[in-house]
Amino acid sequence: MRRTKIVATLGPATDTQKTLESLIAAGLDAARLNYSHGHIDEHEARARAVRRGARRAGREVSIIADLQGPKIRLQRFRNGPIVLAEDARFVLDTSLGADAGDERRVGVTYKDLPKDVKRGDTLLIDDGRIVLRVERVAGTAITTTVVAGGELSNNKGLNREGGGLSARALTAKDRRDLQHAVRQGCDYLALSFPRSAEDVHTARRLLDRAGGAGIGIIAKIERAEAVDAADDIIDAADGIMIARGDLGVEIGDSRLPPVQKQLIKRARRRHRFAITATQMMNSMIDAPLPTRAEVFDVANAVLDGTDAVMLSGETSVGRYPERAVAAMARICIEAEKQWTEYEPDSMLDASFTRVDQAIAMSAIYCANRIGVKAIAALTESGAVTRWMSRIDTDIPIFALSRNPQTLRRVTLYRGVQPMDFDVTAVHYTEVTREVLAQLTAIGAVARGERVILTKGDLHGHSGGTNGMKIVTVGEFVEHVG
Repeated sequence: MRRTKIVATLGPATDTQKTLESLIAAGLDAARLNYSHGHIDEHEARARAVRRGARRAGREVSIIADLQGPKIRLQRFRNGPIVLAEDARFVLDTSLGADAGDERRVGVTYKDLPKDVKRGDTLLIDDGRIVLRVERVAGTAITTTVVAGGELSNNKGLNREGGGLSARALTAKDRRDLQHAVRQGCDYLALSFPRSAEDVHTARRLLDRAGGAGIGIIAKIERAEAVDAADDIIDAADGIMIARGDLGVEIGDSRLPPVQKQLIKRARRRHRFAITATQMMNSMIDAPLPTRAEVFDVANAVLDGTDAVMLSGETSVGRYPERAVAAMARICIEAEKQWTEYEPDSMLDASFTRVDQAIAMSAIYCANRIGVKAIAALTESGAVTRWMSRIDTDIPIFALSRNPQTLRRVTLYRGVQPMDFDVTAVHYTEVTREVLAQLTAIGAVARGERVILTKGDLHGHSGGTNGMKIVTVGEFVEHVG
C-alpha cells in the first residue's frame, strides 16, 4: 500500500465526472477546492462530484477548502502588459484606479502597503521574477527602482523580502467562503497566510459558529513570520501545508529546502500532519511526464516524512491530470521503499497524559518488532491513528470507524487507511472476530498472520481507547470471563 497521500487541486481540467473518477482510480486521497479562483457554484459542483465519485469507487476522499487569504496583488494595466527596464523608476500607488496602471505606475490591492514598507526594502513581484527596491514612501505612493525587470501583466502577486506585511489572515471574502465550505461538508479548511497561532484560533472559532466544529484546520506556512512561529501554529492546527511559492519568495529560495525538512520534522514530533505543496510536478501542466528534477522533488519530500504531496495547476488546468496523479503515486511508492526514520524510538522518552495516546505509541512499538501484518484501530475521532502514524512503519494502519467524517479525515495521515466499521452494531464479545473477518475479506491479512487491535471498553466513545491485543488470524478465540 502507498503510505504517502496525494492531494490534487480541482479546476476546469477536472470538471467532467469521468476525469474526476479517473483521478480517484489513479490514487487521489484528497481533493482541494481553491477559493482563490472560480465561483462558489463551481466549488459546489466539484464537491458533489467528489462525493459521487468516491461512492462509486468505494473509497474515502476528503475535501479541502483552501481560502484565498490576504494575497497582495498589483492592479491592472489599461493597455495590457508592460515591460520594466532595469534601473527604471516605478511607482506603486494604492490610490490609483483598478485599471489605471501604465509604464510608470500601478495600483495595489492592499491599501496599507505604504505603512508596512520603508526606504531600502525589497519588493518581489510575480514570485520574485520582478524585483523592486523602495526609494521613497509618500502618502499612498511608493517610489521604487527596478532591480530585476521584465514583462509585467495584470494582478501579479507582491511580497516583501523577509516578510513583515501586516495584512490579516482572514479577509471578509475568506469569512464568507468559510461559511460556504461548511455548507458543502468539507473535511478540512486550509488557512492562507497565518502569521501566528491566534490566526488559527480565530478560524477555529469561526468554524464553530458556522456549525463546522468537526472540520480540521490546515495552516499554510507561506510567510516568513509563520516560520518563526511554526511550533505554536502547528500546535493550534490539525496539520500544516508547506506552501513553497510565497514562502520561497519571502525567505529566499536557498533557505526553502532546509526549512521544508525542518517543518515536516516539527509537525511529526508535534503529532500533526504535513502536506508539501507548490510546483511539485509543474511541467506536467503541459507535458505527459514529469522532469527528473520533479521526480527527485517528490521523492525527497517522501523521504523527509511528509504525510502528503500536492498537485496544483497540474490537475486544475493541466492537460494530463490523471497522468500527474498516477506519476506522483509511482514516485511515492518507490521512495517509500527507501525511507527510514532516523529517530525510530524518538517517543520512548516521552510522557503521555492520555491513555489512548500511550496505547497508540505502544501498538506501533510492538508492531515494528514482532512481525505484525496489520494494525486495526477502532476509533471515533481518528486521533489514535494520527498518533500511530507519527512513528514510521511499513505495516498498514486501519482506522475502523462508524463516523464518515473521521474516515475522510484520516485520508491525510501517512500510512493510515480508512475502513467503515460500526462497533456499536457488533456484540462486544464478537468485535475482534468481526474485525479480523473484515481485514481478511479485503486481503489485508491471511490465516496465521498477526494483527494488533486497539479498542476501548466503552464502545462508541471518543478518547476511550484503553486496550491493545495481539491476535493471530484463524487462531483467535474470545474468552469472556
